Amino acid sequence: MDYFLIPLCIFSILYVLFHIFKFTKQRLKSNQNCYMLAYQCYRATEDRRLDAKVCASIALRNKNLGIEEYKFLVQNMINSGVGEQTYAPRNVINGDENCPKLSDSISELEEIFFGTLDQIFFKSGISPQQIDILVVNVSMFVTLPSLTSRIINHYRMRSDIKSFNLSGMGCSGSIISINLVQQLFKIHENSIAVVVSTEAFGSNWYGGKEKSMMLSNCLFRLGGVAMIFTNNPDLKNQAILKLNHLVRADLGSNQDIYECAMQIDDSLGYRGMRLNRNLTKSAAKTLTSNLQIMVPKILPWKELIRYVVVSVRKKGGINLKTGVEHFCIHPGGKAVIDGVGKSLGLNEYDLEPARMALYRFGNISSASPWYALSYMEAKKRLKKGDRILMISFGAGFQCQSCLWEVMKNLGGANIWKDCIDNFPPKNLSSAFMEKLGWLLDENVDYPKEVEHVRRRIAESVGASYPMLS
Repeated sequence: MDYFLIPLCIFSILYVLFHIFKFTKQRLKSNQNCYMLAYQCYRATEDRRLDAKVCASIALRNKNLGIEEYKFLVQNMINSGVGEQTYAPRNVINGDENCPKLSDSISELEEIFFGTLDQIFFKSGISPQQIDILVVNVSMFVTLPSLTSRIINHYRMRSDIKSFNLSGMGCSGSIISINLVQQLFKIHENSIAVVVSTEAFGSNWYGGKEKSMMLSNCLFRLGGVAMIFTNNPDLKNQAILKLNHLVRADLGSNQDIYECAMQIDDSLGYRGMRLNRNLTKSAAKTLTSNLQIMVPKILPWKELIRYVVVSVRKKGGINLKTGVEHFCIHPGGKAVIDGVGKSLGLNEYDLEPARMALYRFGNISSASPWYALSYMEAKKRLKKGDRILMISFGAGFQCQSCLWEVMKNLGGANIWKDCIDNFPPKNLSSAFMEKLGWLLDENVDYPKEVEHVRRRIAESVGASYPMLS
């Protein structure tokens, strides 16, 4: 009898230990999940719209520009993919771009912070006092007290909140911030985190004449995003997205790549962001480095084996659509979108959200991917179980990617609600070409003196002609 009892007891003990181990593993894994409960992009008021008239007025105020610089600006605005419905900070609209005040920058950021945070607290039903982790990302503006402290003070958040203020991350900042939250969730169970990501453009508008630094004025626009996350399994049913994978690649050890996007002072002492000729190639290299890690995580083995076979035969590429339904590409510029689309074998349907976000809102720096995501949501593309590959680039030079799983059908009202039916437009013709294309036409005869050109630019867009001292 004892001969049979001993193995039975051992088996019973092992059985119990196995289930304890299995339960513990599942519990640990559940606490390491990262669920998004809500997000909200910022949309400025219409008095800050940056149409061709306002753009020309800002350029005409710059006493450093000559005819060649005006041609450069017009050419890049035509090619940028940015439309006339984007927004700029108030101090730029009001003509104070060369002498920004600290109060202007703080006011610009707080309007974005509180406008988006109020919305995500309302959408999620989470109160500010429930927040355990707060991450704020603004690359080119630092103040005392910190931006996180301003949010904590405004909402009277708890004294034990864990707050982090990130800077210098560039357009990758929002995904880097989410990565920080993801890592914190591994050691803080049942937590709720908020991420706010934007940029202070009002204090960083470039007033010089270096062409590589003038590009930022053509692309970057006002905006921002706030997001709320949790690893609490009890809140899983409220989630709209689940983070399945996140991969970061930083090739800053390569000097050429490191210098392709850098904040510097020009020869006249004007500070701005220099974007050099290596930017597109640098983006391609960092994207390749990133996807070498991400792709095996998200594609089925069948596709990976097929890719190995066709690679040997040099008769095809990888098909990302075997593991991804939607592509949320960083709307950094037309060249960036085109380059990523070509590299990944995407079609115009896949690239439409990025193109439309760029056209309607411009490059919003780190918040840009979320404007593309909100376009997908407004178009009711996102269904439960769908997977979204989000890709962003940032100075350093970096590429971040993450794979989101849609937790429920999405299609709520957002920043696109009053205009989504007009997108995509039949054509993305540029108002800058229509009104200022004459400046680039060698067959158009006009006086080549800078003052005559300035006057004609003002007349072409209906702007007042500023008298420069």
